Amino acid sequence: MSQPVLAVSGLNKQVPLADGGTLHILQEIDFSVAAGETMAIVGASGSGKSTLLGLLAGLDVPSSGSVRLAGHDLFALNEDARARVRGENIGFVFQAFQLLPALTALENVMMPLELAGRSGAREQAESWLARVGLKERLAHYPKHLSGGEQQRVALARAFAMKPALLLADEPTGNLDAATGRQIIDLIFELNRESGTTLMLVTHDEQLARACHRLLRLRAGRMVEDTVEAHGA
Repeated sequence: MSQPVLAVSGLNKQVPLADGGTLHILQEIDFSVAAGETMAIVGASGSGKSTLLGLLAGLDVPSSGSVRLAGHDLFALNEDARARVRGENIGFVFQAFQLLPALTALENVMMPLELAGRSGAREQAESWLARVGLKERLAHYPKHLSGGEQQRVALARAFAMKPALLLADEPTGNLDAATGRQIIDLIFELNRESGTTLMLVTHDEQLARACHRLLRLRAGRMVEDTVEAHGA
């Protein structure tokens, strides 16, 4: 059996409180995700979803426990090494799009490719923008794009890097229902084509159940890890 793309073991995150107590943000989180699998992380506000996502990407450090990404023990590495592993293996899609306003759609997609030293960055960026339906928007700046178009640029930017793992944090949170549905359909379509492992943080139960698996957090604890019969 091939090793999982992501393996989480005994993950805990706690912070001290001013009164001398301790706030337990995450407690004893354990799961693994296989290549090509889609998983939704759901839970109420304050359940620890965003903290978990930061730990999975090595952007934050746990109080204890481990995260193995593509065979790398993230927290056995120093910050520079974690950044390198993250850049080589993870793509991000955010609720707020996180496009650089001074760059065009084409330049936003090209930039990470160029930083990674990929050849043919312009051609790849143009191809991915065409794939997400923005062939006529290459020279447009984010302020001249609708929310749905900006999220399509963000998807092109993420998938162009061919990540092993795509982390999507409430990707439809700033979109109307119809546009959000189009973006979700596109994420799953691109994910199937690319064979990327997808982890989707959402409060949308219908969307969550479109994934292969549903992982539910409650007050920092994992209370459900369900295999969905009708996963995407």
